[in-house]
Amino acid sequence: MNYISTRGAGAGERHTFSDILLGGLAKDGGLYLPADYPRVSADELARWRTLSYADLAFEILSKFSDDIPAEDLRALTRRTYTAQTYCHVRDDDASGALAAQITPLKTLGVENGATLSLLELSNGPTLAFKDMAMQLLGNLFEYTLAKHGETLNILGATSGDTGSAAEYAMRGKQGVRVFMLSPHLKMSAFQTAQMYSLQDPNIFNVAVEGVFDDCQDIVKAVSNDHAFKAQYKIGTVNSINWARVVAQVVYYFKGYFAATQSNDERVSFAVPSGNFGNVCAGHIARMMGLPIEKLVVATNENDVLDEFFRTGIYRVRKAAETYHTSSPSMDISKASNFERFVFDLLGRDPARVLQLFRDVEEKGGFDLAASGDFARVQQFGFVSGRSSHADRVDAIRDVFERYDTMIDTHTADGLKVAREHLQPGIPMVVLETAQPIKFGETIREALLREPERPAAFAGLEALPQRFEVLPADVQRVKDFVAAHTGD
Repeated sequence: MNYISTRGAGAGERHTFSDILLGGLAKDGGLYLPADYPRVSADELARWRTLSYADLAFEILSKFSDDIPAEDLRALTRRTYTAQTYCHVRDDDASGALAAQITPLKTLGVENGATLSLLELSNGPTLAFKDMAMQLLGNLFEYTLAKHGETLNILGATSGDTGSAAEYAMRGKQGVRVFMLSPHLKMSAFQTAQMYSLQDPNIFNVAVEGVFDDCQDIVKAVSNDHAFKAQYKIGTVNSINWARVVAQVVYYFKGYFAATQSNDERVSFAVPSGNFGNVCAGHIARMMGLPIEKLVVATNENDVLDEFFRTGIYRVRKAAETYHTSSPSMDISKASNFERFVFDLLGRDPARVLQLFRDVEEKGGFDLAASGDFARVQQFGFVSGRSSHADRVDAIRDVFERYDTMIDTHTADGLKVAREHLQPGIPMVVLETAQPIKFGETIREALLREPERPAAFAGLEALPQRFEVLPADVQRVKDFVAAHTGD
């Protein structure tokens, strides 16, 4: 398996999975993708249907990481995907049977002739879907660093859930430090406490005076400073990291198997979307041959992606135009992983991708409607919609009253938009993104009751917090990293 940049750098060079694992962006600022997507045969689909989550992860990841010995990779997936790690299943029985499924499918009911279900992805240590990939990434990083006797300073950005998932995955890992940027005062109280209450010496939280896009821009700027990146051994855990995206491909296969009886059926997935990493994994699963009918991109009021999939216009909002909403993990206007899909949409033409994303930086966006490329979006199965705060509250209330199920604000966005794209006879699987306790204020507004809280998180918000407030300035962040690496 060889990896290439969406912007064409290093054409003709060979990059393995291990080569790109620690680095993040390619040297030209592009994102890595396989030179060709591996295809899954009918026989493989049939064999994979009954596998455990850990062994399914091994089968899928082995198609993308042929430079890691099979026995090592299998040991890594089995160490990652255990019932003990993904133990926060609501309404589980004492046997732990649901936890052992890792991502149980909860059927809500039949609406407009389609079975509507939730794929539970939030049973890991931080109660968010980011744990599904991040726990594996932590083990992959430790394995690779130990193998080569190296260390790594991870610089990441979060709008809420990536940060805590990364920190819980990397805490105590040998050879790893984490510097996590988050927008100051723009996460929920629970999300903030999950991150800032960690006291591990290898974890550093930086609250940036700005919005998530400012944090993400700083991470990209540091990644593009190749001298600094090399001197301080900077890596990333954001979804620009290919290993995170490919790890998320696994649960699309698992969700498909849970929602169908045979591999002749098709399934649609609705995905709450901000940085496009989660739904990009669905796109990759579809390119591999998984029978996906529709990929439903659900946005909140920050509807950059919905605007593109409706009109062909990709228009990035400025910080002042980016709304702070009750689904804050989606308060994003620059969807980093969107470039991976655009690369495929344009027939994998790196020169055109480079020009388009230069237009993003210089002009604030691009328009594909007039070029004819936009018509090809339908070939990839994408549709979209947007949700408002009122929609979220209505969806949370309706699902609780109709199905006795409590959902978080982001999953509510996904459910609202999913209902707009139901097709009779085709199951619709909504990817659950987090547990309701992470967004208690809106749950209380919708249901007039407290959200369910796993016992392990009692009193979390009252714990001491450790973080540093910095302006949205690249050099100030570099100085902070340099002062805390010990180099």
